[in-house]
Amino acid sequence: MLAVISPAKSLDFVAKPHIGAFTLPELIDESEVIITKLKKLKPSKIGLLMGISPKLAQLNFDRYQNWQLPFTPENAKQTVLAFTGDVYQGLEATTLDEEQLQYAQHHLRILSGLHGLLKPLDLIQPYRLEMGTKLPVARKKDLYAFWKNKIAPKVKEAVEASGTNVLVNLASNEYFKSIDAKKTGVEIVTPEFKDMKNGSYKMISFFAKKARGLMARFIIENKISNPHDLRAFDTEGYMFNPHLSEGNTFVFTRDQE
Repeated sequence: MLAVISPAKSLDFVAKPHIGAFTLPELIDESEVIITKLKKLKPSKIGLLMGISPKLAQLNFDRYQNWQLPFTPENAKQTVLAFTGDVYQGLEATTLDEEQLQYAQHHLRILSGLHGLLKPLDLIQPYRLEMGTKLPVARKKDLYAFWKNKIAPKVKEAVEASGTNVLVNLASNEYFKSIDAKKTGVEIVTPEFKDMKNGSYKMISFFAKKARGLMARFIIENKISNPHDLRAFDTEGYMFNPHLSEGNTFVFTRDQE
């Protein structure tokens, strides 16, 4: 079984990784094509393209200019340890030991606007590039078109190598639609997380993102291989809700924050 999650905007390249093991992104040549395009953009253009402040635009302009190959432990960091957003607060990869991280290496992937698909221990350098960014690259109208025929085969390959034919979708809609699911030929299970608010269960962005990370950790810690075993997930008050679940959409609800 393989799970996929989204990347994060917030990064930590200050704290030193607690393990030395690392790998390199498989689609780095494609990343270089994108970076070459980004390096030509002025900060003002980056700000407009991404809808971010001048300060953030300048930060990312500098990141693109400083991006260089080859990636090494001296100039880059393992993906799952570099991202620190909501999903990664749930995953807490800095508290996983080396054996668990090696398991994650075979059963978890991170979707990325710049790198396409990343393994947890793949080295990355600081960047921000959301998959939904309307950036024309290599005669493709946007990043979805650029990655369309590149991500799905890698996902299919990783699912097959995981030992089952199941893909657990723990990514946001923005990122998961970068996978041409029909080309993977795998069974897709999608957990959803909802909290009680004003008398009904609703998906609250921050909590849902963190819960996706908690679920990814649950899979890693328990070495889950059967999707039905996901229903045992009960971290931080979430419980499987059979009444709201349907087919391969597993809904987990929580009555209190």
